[in-house]
Amino acid sequence: MVSEVKNGASRSAGGVQSLDRAFGILETMADAGGIIGLSQLAQDADLPLATIHRLVRTLVDLGYVRQEQSRQYSLGPRLMRLVDASSKRIATWANPAMTEAVAKLGESVNLAVLEGDEIVYVAQVQPLTNFMRMFTEVGRRTFPHATAVGKAILADRPDAEVLAMLQRTGMPQHTATTVADPAQFLESLAETRKQGFALDEGEQEIGVRCVAVALRDAPQPMALSMSGPLTRMGDDVVSRAAPVLRDAAEKISAELNRIGALADN
Repeated sequence: MVSEVKNGASRSAGGVQSLDRAFGILETMADAGGIIGLSQLAQDADLPLATIHRLVRTLVDLGYVRQEQSRQYSLGPRLMRLVDASSKRIATWANPAMTEAVAKLGESVNLAVLEGDEIVYVAQVQPLTNFMRMFTEVGRRTFPHATAVGKAILADRPDAEVLAMLQRTGMPQHTATTVADPAQFLESLAETRKQGFALDEGEQEIGVRCVAVALRDAPQPMALSMSGPLTRMGDDVVSRAAPVLRDAAEKISAELNRIGALADN
């Protein structure tokens, strides 16, 4: 027997209801970009305001939520410890498929997740042969609009949801080619859906090109990318890389879901 919770997910009716609700609140806050007012939180989580207030105060006391000066609530710093530990485990599980992809492609391969409104790089595997390698610091955070991994993930989202995110984050222009117009960004997502992969044309860093694919059926929004200097990343290389990355992404998704199934049992 199961009970229904937010977004149609279901959890065991034998579980602890307050824990169910507390994690539902954290997920709702993440869906809202990491910060939200109490009334909106109650509406989105479909819980009475008094219940939301009691649970949120407990999460604040524990450090998992903080109250801002605006009286809105945001995800708290104590969550970072859990995120860091989880990211390290994801990197371990993804390493075999990423290493295999690097051996085939000869360029750096990165794994990133979407946390709230930010892209977080959680793993990278470097080639052993190329003298000029691309280093993306694991743990680095950036907004999705100027990254191939961000485009790959957001291409699966409704346009209205993407526009709401862009309104929250803005569209900082890192280089001359960074897309800073929402309508133009939606066009790039349409192109991503059409071709089956996303591109960063020097939008995050001058002289660096990146190709990325989303992980389908992964337990959280994730994408896998290959990056390299523009001189080595011609269209032929991108065309060859996309199916290799898709194969690696499928293997990583399958592994993460297998581990999740074992944990549920």
